[in-house]
Amino acid sequence: MTMDFRIGTGFDVHRLAEGRKLLLGGVEIPSQKGSLAHSDGDVLLHAVIDALLGAAALGDIGLHFPDTDNKFKDISSIVLLKEIWQLVKEKGFVLANLDATLILEKPKIAPYINNMKVNIAATLETGVEKISVKATTTEGLGFTGTGEGVAAQVVLLLAAT
Repeated sequence: MTMDFRIGTGFDVHRLAEGRKLLLGGVEIPSQKGSLAHSDGDVLLHAVIDALLGAAALGDIGLHFPDTDNKFKDISSIVLLKEIWQLVKEKGFVLANLDATLILEKPKIAPYINNMKVNIAATLETGVEKISVKATTTEGLGFTGTGEGVAAQVVLLLAAT
């Protein structure tokens, strides 16, 4: 019996700007700055989307949701993730596990991680025990260290049903 497993990776970055909301994993985080983006700018969910698309060989987020299309202006990334999850399920896959890292200096997001995990698990129709979200800083270095931006990276494993 041959098992079909697929690994996907995703990475996303957004500039931070005053007057914008900071959404991570579908959770609004109190912050003076938020993601500057065409959609709601949720880097975590965008990285999850790209990881899913990569694992299922379905292109990338820009192919499915181009920033030149006004119907995606300020759209919830949860909505985008749900749409991509349907495509992945139609190809016959389930999520085995997902590991995500948020990269930002501030604000501290530890109090919000469980809610992020719950949102991702619910959207991907799986148990929260299959979702890992953690955060790190860059010790003041680079655009994330100076507070100019936020980044996320995701690796996940899909299994054929």
